[in-house]
Amino acid sequence: MKVFSLIPAYNEEETIYEVVRRVKKLKMIPIVIDDNSSDRTSELAKKAGAIVLSHKVNKGKGEALKTGFEYLKKRKDAKAAVLLDADLQYSPEEAIKVLAPIEAKEADFVTGYRDFKNIPFRHKLGNFVWRNSFNLLFGSNFKDTNCGLMAIAGNKIKTLSKAVYGGYIIENALFVEALKKRLRIKQVPVKVFYKKKSGIIRGVRVVLGVLIFILTQGIKFRFGKK
Repeated sequence: MKVFSLIPAYNEEETIYEVVRRVKKLKMIPIVIDDNSSDRTSELAKKAGAIVLSHKVNKGKGEALKTGFEYLKKRKDAKAAVLLDADLQYSPEEAIKVLAPIEAKEADFVTGYRDFKNIPFRHKLGNFVWRNSFNLLFGSNFKDTNCGLMAIAGNKIKTLSKAVYGGYIIENALFVEALKKRLRIKQVPVKVFYKKKSGIIRGVRVVLGVLIFILTQGIKFRFGKK
C-alpha cells in the first residue's frame, strides 16, 4: 500500500521541482495535476519524478483535485492521499504530521491548523469569520477550517472526493462531507509560509463566497437536509 500526494499546480515552475523532489524523499508518490500551465510546470514535475496529469484548459484548483481523485479511485494500492500546495506555502515535510494519525489508524480525515499569529491580518480576518461561522452552524470546535494541507485515508478517498468544489470552498466542503459521513476527524498543528497577500477586492470576494457556502451548507446540516 502506498501514500500519494495530490499537488494541483498552475504556473509553478519556480517551486514544483523542489516540491516533487522533497515529496519523494518522504517516500510518497507525487501526483502533479497541471492545470494547463503556460510555463514549464509539467516538464519540471516529470523531470523530478512525478506522475503528471494534465488539463487541456485551465479549470481551477477544485477541478484539478477532482482529476487527481479520479486517478486514485482507479488504483487499489492507496493507503492515503495527502493534499499539498505546489507553491511551498506548506513545506512538504509538514505532510508527515497530517499523515501520522491515519497511519496510526486514529483518523479518516486529518487537516492542519495554523498559528494565526503568523498570518497576514486580512487572511487572519477571513479565516476568523469562516472558522467561527462554521463551528457555530455545525456545532463543531475546529481550530482551522481552511488549511490547505490535508490527508485522507485510502478507504475514504471515494467518499470525500464527491465533495470537491472549486476555489477556497474545497476545505470547507471536505469538512462538511466528513461530518455528514461521521468520519473520524483530527487536526494537527502545521507551519505555513505566506509569500504574498491577497488583494483587498479579491479577498472580499473570496471571504463572501466561502461564507455563503458555509451558511448554506450549515443551515441544511442543522435541518437535516442533504
